[in-house]
Amino acid sequence: MMVVQTTEEHRQRAPSARALATKARVFDAAEKVFSERGFDGSSIRDIAAEAGEPVGTIHHHGGGKAALFHRTVLRRAEALSSERLQALEQARSEGALTLEAVLAAFIRPFFELSEQEPRWRNYARLVAFVSVDDRWRGISAQCFDPTAEAFLDEILKLSPHASRSQVAEGFVFSVSAMLALLTSRERIRALGAGLETEHDQIDHLIRFCAAGLRGKP
Repeated sequence: MMVVQTTEEHRQRAPSARALATKARVFDAAEKVFSERGFDGSSIRDIAAEAGEPVGTIHHHGGGKAALFHRTVLRRAEALSSERLQALEQARSEGALTLEAVLAAFIRPFFELSEQEPRWRNYARLVAFVSVDDRWRGISAQCFDPTAEAFLDEILKLSPHASRSQVAEGFVFSVSAMLALLTSRERIRALGAGLETEHDQIDHLIRFCAAGLRGKP
């Protein structure tokens, strides 16, 4: 006799709240460990210890170390890109775009997200690791390049005398400066005697990056 499986039997059961909480704990731990030690200095056992979970749980949710690293970067990338593109559209709706407005739309969302959730600071350190290591070029291409291209296009419109390579160079310098401010606040405060608030520093950063881009021949 042929057995007919019902739709219910085919339907995949939704993960429980407990499973979702465990998965979030695994990725939070991976993000913290990778951001502090880099890929090469981290191990699955380190991440398991940070998460308070067995090694098998880390493999279950993240796969091997390289896959877990990729998934950890990917986890927040969509939210960051969405916030940046929304900020760009908002700036465009408010009138003619300026270089400062385009840079603000790219830079400010990262700081705003980190104010809402401090773990975004760990993510900034993780992005910095990805940005300087050619091994992760594929991750950058998937997670960050589409949004970066949209902002580069806007900057090019505002920089008629600059080549794309010149604008790309200035943009990468700007990203590096943004990540430095996100991850090195205490160093800046120490050198500056703690007189500046971060909000002031973001304003200075945007002006600094705009001046650098305008300095292109």
